[in-house]
Amino acid sequence: MLDLACGLGRHARWLARRGHAVLAVDRDAACSAALAGEPGVRFLQADLEGAPWPFGDHYFDGIVVTQYLHRPLLPALVAALAPGGLLVYETFAQGNERYGRPANPDFLLAPRELLGTCSELHVLAYEDGLLATPRLARVQRIAARRAPLADECLQLDGAVPD
Repeated sequence: MLDLACGLGRHARWLARRGHAVLAVDRDAACSAALAGEPGVRFLQADLEGAPWPFGDHYFDGIVVTQYLHRPLLPALVAALAPGGLLVYETFAQGNERYGRPANPDFLLAPRELLGTCSELHVLAYEDGLLATPRLARVQRIAARRAPLADECLQLDGAVPD
């Protein structure tokens, strides 16, 4: 699992405590201390905006991103999902400037932008609206899955492939 722009690692810890191996990534080296000693979590300090995609052609079974937007990374995130992999993404959307930060349009998704980014995935859930808690904010969120490989699917007759 990949927790991208992990901050203090809330999602990385949650995933690891449920048995997933997690790579938590952030540009802030201080985040490493917050995750030190957390079983199942490995921290990588990486500049996601000023350097090339740090994962090459590595694939992840799941990717979690919250409250972070760097548009050039969106295609790389979708491409980094393994067959059957799940993307969970939530960040601020246009209209959030009424409620606080971020207010810069560079950091606010346009209407349906996140949905369009995931067009090659199977969208399980999508929301574009106003959150009341923990504070008023306009967000988009999506849960989307890459199709599994054909040989991982059940046959129509119910037989499991070799």
